Amino acid sequence: MTEEDADALTIGRRIRQLRTARGMTLDDLAVAVDRAPSQMSMIETGKREPKLTQLQAIARALGVTIDALLEGEPLDERSALEIALERAMKGQTFQALGIEPFRIAKSVPTDALKALLALHGEIDRLKDERAATPEEARRANVELRHLMRRQDNHFADLEAKASEILAAVGHSGGPLTQRTASEIAAYLGFTLHYAPDLPQTTRSVADLAHGRLYLSSQVQAKGDARTAVLQALSSRMLGHSEPRSYAEFLRQRVETNYLTGALLIPEAHVVPMLVEAKARRAISIEDLRDAYSVSYETAAHRFTNLATRHLDIPVHFLKVHESGTITKAYENDDVNFPTDRLGAIEGQMCCRRWTSRVVFDEDDRFNPYYQYTDTGNGTYWCTARVEASSEGLHSVSVGVRFDDTKWFVGRDTPHRGVSKHSVEVCCRRAPAELEGRWRENSWPNVKTPRTLLATLPTGSFPGVDTTDVYEFLEAHAPR
Repeated sequence: MTEEDADALTIGRRIRQLRTARGMTLDDLAVAVDRAPSQMSMIETGKREPKLTQLQAIARALGVTIDALLEGEPLDERSALEIALERAMKGQTFQALGIEPFRIAKSVPTDALKALLALHGEIDRLKDERAATPEEARRANVELRHLMRRQDNHFADLEAKASEILAAVGHSGGPLTQRTASEIAAYLGFTLHYAPDLPQTTRSVADLAHGRLYLSSQVQAKGDARTAVLQALSSRMLGHSEPRSYAEFLRQRVETNYLTGALLIPEAHVVPMLVEAKARRAISIEDLRDAYSVSYETAAHRFTNLATRHLDIPVHFLKVHESGTITKAYENDDVNFPTDRLGAIEGQMCCRRWTSRVVFDEDDRFNPYYQYTDTGNGTYWCTARVEASSEGLHSVSVGVRFDDTKWFVGRDTPHRGVSKHSVEVCCRRAPAELEGRWRENSWPNVKTPRTLLATLPTGSFPGVDTTDVYEFLEAHAPR
């Protein structure tokens, strides 16, 4: 028997059926187990999970064993249908359609329940069909994200490897210089070479036979040369072999980026700084960025490696393209990220009310933007900044639960948002009048970069925010 088989809803249905089969009313059973009828009603409807002592008392009152209450299979077809529909109403498909859960009365025909479940199943089947092409990538992403969550995004073996390499080149702390990055390359047996004709689809190319590492001659103009060198060398440090699956490829990418961050911001040096900042209630991603001369994204991502393990602060991280598409995500603070049916976050549209989207509308790009956001899963505080990349603007944000805001600079922000992103009508669907006027009279040409498009769920126009399209057409339509 699985955990799902014996969930509160199934147990409650079995209790109700056994009670009615014995001719007992809800009040009769409540008296027999010395509980209020309202409490028994909550148990029978699956809204409250009974404790073991309560189950024992209920079993005695009904003249059955506890095992009889915990049987996975419902007692009849009607109960099976009701349970299936109630579970469906709590699932993502119903929520995305904005359908509120409703009480399934006895007067609802069994055929109606079957029809609703068949419709739900067909919607899910169509979603699966549309997601079939990138399914392997999505599943691999989901599995990797679950691993990162279980580890609080902290990997001791990678931290140890970074310490070993830094010790080998005599790095004593503080920002890693470009010269030290070159010394790491030499320690690993490589010389560095810049080439103007590096293949556009590569970040670097290593000549293993001759110990030469080729980087684009544009790397210094486009970004941090240290990061490019360390990312290129990390696979050698970790002994990566050619990936045999997409999952292995993704895992290697994550390990490479993690090790690069651990070299640029060494754990042994930065943790005391973060602990001291927490004591002052002045944790700041900007301060971390400036102290180690790294990008905001590197500082933000590195903070997620250390926040829970060393500061006891659950955290989430988001990177969102200016189109609204989520390209990177991590959380262990129960924030409710949008996902597809496979559980993948990458490629989903970020809620317009979230800090990661609102920050694009801010004129001040010098200072970070802070915001509290009320969600269906609690209130979260986030700090975000917009950065430029070869694929356009993107925002990088770090967030924590409301109770942990007290440790951060920016907690006094007046900015506040409300998000109900689990319901599609929150912001993903245009207002009904606007949608009705333009849905059949618009045809956007997708601009999303192909690297983002590969992660997007398929649909009419993947990566297109239809509300933006309709609002644009409405504003520019001839009057």
